Amino acid sequence: MEGMRKRCIFASLTMNSDKHRMNNMKSAVLLVTIGTPASYSIGDVRRYLSRFLNDPYVINIPWLWRKLLVNLIIVPFRAPKSAAKYQKIWTKDGFPLYVYLKIVRDQLADRIGSDADVWYAMSYASPDIEEVLMKMENEGYQQITVVPLFPNYANSTTGSICDSVNKALKIWKKEPQLNFVDSYYDHPLFLDAWVDRIKRYTPEHYDHILFSFHGLPLSHLPQKRQVDRGATEEKPDYDDYEGVCYYFTKLIAERLGLKEKQYSVAFQSRMSKRWLRPFTDQKLISLAVKKQKVLVVPLSFVADCLETTLELGEEYKEIFLAHGGQKYQLVDSLNDSPKWLDALQNIVMENSSF
Repeated sequence: MEGMRKRCIFASLTMNSDKHRMNNMKSAVLLVTIGTPASYSIGDVRRYLSRFLNDPYVINIPWLWRKLLVNLIIVPFRAPKSAAKYQKIWTKDGFPLYVYLKIVRDQLADRIGSDADVWYAMSYASPDIEEVLMKMENEGYQQITVVPLFPNYANSTTGSICDSVNKALKIWKKEPQLNFVDSYYDHPLFLDAWVDRIKRYTPEHYDHILFSFHGLPLSHLPQKRQVDRGATEEKPDYDDYEGVCYYFTKLIAERLGLKEKQYSVAFQSRMSKRWLRPFTDQKLISLAVKKQKVLVVPLSFVADCLETTLELGEEYKEIFLAHGGQKYQLVDSLNDSPKWLDALQNIVMENSSF
């Protein structure tokens, strides 16, 4: 995985050259997220998990071992359980992640107007990156701004999207001007959107605020990582996922006026013990035994999904209360909040030339 870690750079990236010519290009914005099964049936969930977990950016072991592990062990046993979880939060309009993706696409299109068309794609579901970019070529787009809906870079999310975009563009007869946004966690308006969301839950009424990020296997992290990170004053490298999580939290905490003892960082959704620590569920237990009131903020996610609504909203809450916690409250993801749309619009415009 260390050899696969790289900033998303494209040969056609020339944003500062001949701006007048670029302003006349037919332009598009492409929003990309991880995806969702077509339904909560076991078959659809199995197909989705197979595609997701066979991505070498997600499980970085040799090809044959990955195929055997994923297709013969993980997917057959995990699909029925995952299908039941998807069913619990599925709405009449579909999976919340997909519902909000379409809403955000539509609202962003209204805001941008005729300057550019707004499309969406998913890494492991339809419409996927390859089929959307094929349609874009047929439509004659000359400039595309790709925005993965992950605020901080991870090789298994943004890195994988970068690779998929690169591969899809290689078959274009004439490559477009491409602008790729690989992170935006520290954008002032994005931070403002989260602060506004958190303040709606009156954080001053809680003993502790826990900022929860999606975990990663230790094998996905730089070899020279610091085990005891804590808050840091220096901005970390864009691909230092662990460091960025702590720095991202620090920026939010400063805007909320929090002292260091009032908040902490933890990592959820672990698949083994060799994942980023501290684990969110274990951190919640340590807070619960102190009879604390806890506010949980899912900073990894811009839209509600299994990891927020079910894992944090139900499973971890049950664990917390079972160990004596006094009060547990999950902050909703940004979803389609106006301030998130303000931030996204500015992120797009600052990384485009239309």
